[in-house]
Amino acid sequence: MSQFVIKNQAVAGTLESSDMQIMIDKNDGKGIELDLQSSVEFQYGDQIRKVILETLDHLGIKDAKVSVVDKGALDCTIKARTIAVVHRASDTVQSIDWEGLEAWNV
Repeated sequence: MSQFVIKNQAVAGTLESSDMQIMIDKNDGKGIELDLQSSVEFQYGDQIRKVILETLDHLGIKDAKVSVVDKGALDCTIKARTIAVVHRASDTVQSIDWEGLEAWNV
């Protein structure tokens, strides 16, 4: 997958049950800052963070402010929402190799 650059703020996802809403913005060279609010944070917070951070890493994102409101999303949804928000924030129109994502093992 290509390297992306966050150019503006973007949002992906919903606040419906079994989904998540993720917002991303530039972070002025401060690295990745991740704020997670989740109804299942006690049980799955570490896994949610891991999936988001590894997906950002695969996309080449090293500097971003990320805010997440999770409503019990599965890993595949977390990955898809993270990819979508990066694409929106980078103003890049690229096709996504969805089958290739399976090799990520996130």
